[in-house]
This record gives sequence, C-alpha cells and structure tokens, in this order.
Amino acid sequence: MTTRRTPTGNLLTLAEVLDELRVPRSTFFRWKATGRAPRTIKYPNGSLYVRRRDLDAWLNDHEEAA
Repeated sequence: MTTRRTPTGNLLTLAEVLDELRVPRSTFFRWKATGRAPRTIKYPNGSLYVRRRDLDAWLNDHEEAA
C-alpha cells in the first residue's frame, strides 16, 4: 500500500481504504451516508482520499474491549 505524502499528512486512496477495511465500496458509502465512515477528503475531480491518521483514529474508536 502506498500513501501520498502531503503537507497535511499521508493520504490513502479510497481503494486502499476499502482494501484495508476489507469492505465493499457499497458498504463504505452506506457508512459515509449515515456518518459512520472515517473522514474523507473529496478532490474537485470527485476522487476521495482518507488521511492515514483519520483512518487510524477511526479504527481505534471502533476497537472492542477484550
């Protein structure tokens, strides 16, 4: 998985996020529509990206206690 280095942090493509979460695109967009997905960045061309730190924070927030 390659991440893009930007001044605001590492950006993951939507495909990379879907692969890491192991969910289909439809599930991710359902989560997004209901406010349950990680924060996304939408470029003017429609491409979606997720900051690595935002995905990590989202995963931590959804971690279950042992």
